Amino acid sequence: MKAPFSYGATDEFGHKAVDPVTTIYDFHATILQPARPRHERLSVYHNGIERRLTDVHGHVIREILK
Repeated sequence: MKAPFSYGATDEFGHKAVDPVTTIYDFHATILQPARPRHERLSVYHNGIERRLTDVHGHVIREILK
């Protein structure tokens, strides 16, 4: 297990991410990766629509998993 760490950088006020900018979809894809489900195929039925947890934007952040 990894010790707590930070990933990326923010602006001088700590308000916005500047490098690398990741989304909540990237976060979801990354936390699902060790469990090995294919996040591209994982969907949930909600309000009559099949929706993907990672939408179409989620990418696994490999640097965090190392």
